[in-house]
Amino acid sequence: MSSMGRLSCLCNSRIKMKTGSFFYITRRGLSDYTSCSKDETLPVLIVGAGPVGLVLSILLTKLGVKCAVLEKSKSFSKHPQAHFINNRSMEVFRKLNGLSEEIQRSQPPVDLWRKFIYCTSLSGSILGSVDHMQPQDFEQVISPVSVAHFSQYRLTNLLLKHLENLSFNVRTSEDVSSALCERGILMGHECLSINSNSYYVNVKTSCPEQGKHIERNIKCNFLIGADGAASTIRKLMRVEMRGEKDLQKLVSVHFFSEDLGQYLLSERPGMLFFVFNTEAIGVIVAHDLKQGEFILQTPFYPPQQNIKDFSPEVCKKLIFQLVGRELVDINVIDVKPWVMHAEVAEKFVSCDNRIILAGDAAHRFPPAGGFGMNTGIQDAQNLAWKLASVVKGIAPASILQTYETERRPIAIFNTELSVQNFKAAMEVPAALGLHPAIANSVHQVINNGVGSILPSGLQRAILDGIFTIGRTQLSETLLNEKNLLGISRLSKLRRIFDEGKSLQLQFPAEDLGFKYYKGALVPDIDGAETTRDMPLGRRRDYVPCAEPGSRLPHMYVKALSNLSSQDILSTLDLVSGDKIEFVLIIAPIEESYKLAHAAFILAEEFEVSLRVCIMWPADTVVEVGRRIAMMPWENYIDVIEVKRSPSSLSWWSICKMTDRGAILVRPDEHIAWRVKNGIVGDPILEMKRVFSAVLGVDSN
Repeated sequence: MSSMGRLSCLCNSRIKMKTGSFFYITRRGLSDYTSCSKDETLPVLIVGAGPVGLVLSILLTKLGVKCAVLEKSKSFSKHPQAHFINNRSMEVFRKLNGLSEEIQRSQPPVDLWRKFIYCTSLSGSILGSVDHMQPQDFEQVISPVSVAHFSQYRLTNLLLKHLENLSFNVRTSEDVSSALCERGILMGHECLSINSNSYYVNVKTSCPEQGKHIERNIKCNFLIGADGAASTIRKLMRVEMRGEKDLQKLVSVHFFSEDLGQYLLSERPGMLFFVFNTEAIGVIVAHDLKQGEFILQTPFYPPQQNIKDFSPEVCKKLIFQLVGRELVDINVIDVKPWVMHAEVAEKFVSCDNRIILAGDAAHRFPPAGGFGMNTGIQDAQNLAWKLASVVKGIAPASILQTYETERRPIAIFNTELSVQNFKAAMEVPAALGLHPAIANSVHQVINNGVGSILPSGLQRAILDGIFTIGRTQLSETLLNEKNLLGISRLSKLRRIFDEGKSLQLQFPAEDLGFKYYKGALVPDIDGAETTRDMPLGRRRDYVPCAEPGSRLPHMYVKALSNLSSQDILSTLDLVSGDKIEFVLIIAPIEESYKLAHAAFILAEEFEVSLRVCIMWPADTVVEVGRRIAMMPWENYIDVIEVKRSPSSLSWWSICKMTDRGAILVRPDEHIAWRVKNGIVGDPILEMKRVFSAVLGVDSN
């Protein structure tokens, strides 16, 4: 059937797309071509080949949407950058052809990175340590997969390998012809300008070619800005960031030392080492102790300090001061300045839903808690099925507004949480007599006060002198149990660690329990849903929730068709990663079967795939005639609960519902709708209301 014929059928079957010129213009065959020439339009163009852009390109390709990626840099960075992957992101990676398993095999053993260590030097006295892994983190009760410690550039390499398996290829500027084909990652392409009209978005790019800068125009239906904190797309769209700027300036030093790695492996393994002594202060991130790969983060105070001051030799000296001795081997790879912000874009979706921001382009967090990359990966998961739904004609372009409606509040919440966690990190130096606010105030006085009229060399000397005096607070003559000041400070430090008030690594309640309150979902009719909690900055346990907007709770189940097998599934595995498909979870009772029949009828009318999951209680005898209940429909699966113990809760108890209830799950594993205790009224009308609301489609 032709695209226009299909649209006509949609209108004739009592479903009318919400008015919006873009949908009707682009409805014509967005995915019905094999290659792009200079005159053809690419469905989706992604700017930025970081983890967010690459994950989005994989998700879209698996959903059958052709796309390409532009990257400004000529090569991929080897700077480790982000390194903590939370539960929810690992769950996303489970759907990417086993990516989560690859990460778990490749990451360092968890015992080598579960702790944060606070010390006077890496070979000196330990002031305290915090173990961020709890027994339940390994039991797969709340999630089928654990968190991971895996450097961003290694993740990028794995993502590129997966894209290669999907027929993507990385092209340098010299490899790119005047025609743009899908499934390409185009390196060295800078975005110069964006123009949009009723038909497409035109992106003007520039790339070096044979010593010249060649400009090209690329047409696309949707442009995704996943190009990082300094996003060109965001700036071209004149989208402002809202929040706190310049929380702190730092220098990041990437270095290798097998000597240091082997020492820490045997003496004090950990992920983060916070070092405070009279000579230097810094945080050393152990990316891989076995390979001896590290990042040093140290405060940076321009203009008195210049990045050129951080030569390899200066960096080595600083590292030796933090280690407490010289190292047999050390290789400084890279030195980068960066600024810590806590900001969220004022809008994520622009130009009639055609230009969209994701990842750091849409939100910039302090690194405390690892929310940056993880929030971006979850942006990509939320966006992918909605983009695919529009490209394939299932939903109007207005559904993309729900991406902003859902994800922007999460970004704001995570910004607040990461700021709180950053402030918690500052409690430790404050307890030791080093108040970061005082250091920043001194710097501001030198920059803006009377110090600003002094020669730059004298400004630098004053700043260094004040910081040297400040670090005397860390002298062993003061910081010990033999004097009242030392006793007081060390006692305060222990309380901070014991009460969980220092920097935290894991936030299960937020990582898995975040919820969309408005968007592509149908809220509970009774309105008795939970309210949004305020961020506390401390670890809280995740409590499973089946309210609309929540991530589907995890429970292990086994397919009844294969009971003899040892294979078990997570409820999250019931949702396909390869097509736009909703999942309806019901119990094996008559009224729920009627609901399933109604859902199948309406799914066909709305031209969206639906799978029904019949959840059987553990240890029950399955009825012989169960297949008859679902005839003539075939896209269903019978599963039986797999309980960890006889006292474990049933599926419906976990969801705080009765077995007369039902749950409709979106393609991104978030709950679109539920009924707690059976439908009152006509199930056909109810499912029509639900699909209409979730997909943004008017019905009459």
